Amino acid sequence: MHAAIEVIGGRGYAATSVADICAAAGLARSQFYSEFANREALLVDVYDLIQDDALAAVVAALDEQVDRDRRSLVVAAMTALVGSIGGDPRRARISYLEMLGVSDAVEQHRTRRRAQWVEFFENTLRSEVGSDFVPPGGYRLAATAFLGALTEIVSDWSRTAPPRPPIEQIVDTMVAVLAAFVPDLN
Repeated sequence: MHAAIEVIGGRGYAATSVADICAAAGLARSQFYSEFANREALLVDVYDLIQDDALAAVVAALDEQVDRDRRSLVVAAMTALVGSIGGDPRRARISYLEMLGVSDAVEQHRTRRRAQWVEFFENTLRSEVGSDFVPPGGYRLAATAFLGALTEIVSDWSRTAPPRPPIEQIVDTMVAVLAAFVPDLN
């Protein structure tokens, strides 16, 4: 998986062959095909690994918060997410660029994973502000707007040549975006 992140995240999915991945991983093609049906299956598994790592980082960051004011929770969660995906430009490239336009099956998978983030966003927000609160546009639209902004800012940040803006600047921007949907965030 790490070789796939290196190669696909460095060259791009379209420019990466099974032979490239096998060379980077030190595997024979037969070993690759014993694990994956094709490059597309590997791409989906790598994407899932990146998304699972990001979600685990966010959950851990939220669990570690003893000062549970809303802003601290959001800053911790955003810092963890940006660090997990955006901290390695290859991971961001796979998450936000290489998954696009591969196939209908990959797009459906990406849509399902995005729906999991929307559900996580809604559940986390409901647990914090109470079940009576509904953000402008409802949870689905608010989550979609927030995740769209987050995706673009992390993708752009990860592609920015050094020196990149500090992660705190990205997080502050995302806190401001989220404040449009969440009361008492500032």
